[in-house]
Amino acid sequence: MTTMPSKVEVGDATRDLLGALTLGDPDLVAAGLEMRAEFRDMSRLDARSYALVKLAAIMALDAPPTSYLWQVANALEAGATPEDMLGVLIAIAPQIGGPRLTAAAPELMVALGLTLPDGA
Repeated sequence: MTTMPSKVEVGDATRDLLGALTLGDPDLVAAGLEMRAEFRDMSRLDARSYALVKLAAIMALDAPPTSYLWQVANALEAGATPEDMLGVLIAIAPQIGGPRLTAAAPELMVALGLTLPDGA
């Protein structure tokens, strides 16, 4: 039994936008960065707090490694320290559980440029 639809109607605009996102279209990336700044302003959080909250979100969501690279760089740029980031991971550990905690820790290490311990 297959779970894939046999035929899906996809409009040209949807196909084109998905293709541009797949290729990392610079105009779409720029628009996303503008939206990011707009959302940060709307949150009324300072840049450091905003970056740490977003880091907590990607940890909770078990985001892919590139999300960590991006968000850790943003957090460092906003004045967060590696100790702050570890503090975020510790603070959310009871909510995200052991599996996500142990998945997030190495992603955070790699994004900080650290070498993973033997056996990781």
